[in-house]
Amino acid sequence: MKSDSLDLYASVADESLERVFIEAGVKAGFPVPSGDDISQSLDLNRVLVQHPAATFYARVVGSSMRDAGVDEGDILVIDRALEPQNGSMAVCFIDGEFTLKFIYLDEKEKGVVWLRPANDEFPPIRVTPENDFTVWGIVSYTIKCRLKK
Repeated sequence: MKSDSLDLYASVADESLERVFIEAGVKAGFPVPSGDDISQSLDLNRVLVQHPAATFYARVVGSSMRDAGVDEGDILVIDRALEPQNGSMAVCFIDGEFTLKFIYLDEKEKGVVWLRPANDEFPPIRVTPENDFTVWGIVSYTIKCRLKK
C-alpha cells in the first residue's frame, strides 16, 4: 500500500529477527570498558510487534510531526489492533490519503475529531462526519533514521 505521505509494509513476525544485544546497555555518559555483555541476543519482532497479523511498518515522508521527534526517513511500527485514545499518534486515512497526526476528540462538538500535527508550520485538520475518515493504526514505536540521505 502506498500513499503520498507514508510507504506501508506488512510485518513478517513469524520469522525471528534476533540480533546481538548489549545487555548492560550503552552508556551515554563516560565510556565504560567492554565486557562479556555482547553475548546476548534480542529478537526485534518480539520486542516491537505485539499483534503480528495487525502490525505494519511505514517510512515517514514529510515534517509535520518533527516536534514530536518523528522525522522524515524514520520508520513507524503501526499496530492496527490497538484502540485509539485521545492524544494517540495515529496513521489516519482521510479523504483518500494517509496522514500521521495526533488524534483528539472535540469536547465541544460531537462527532468532530481533530488531527493535530507536531509542527506549527502545518494546520490542524478538522474531521467531521462528512469526511471519509478512519484511524488506520496506532504508532507503537518510532525507529529513528540517523543516517544522512
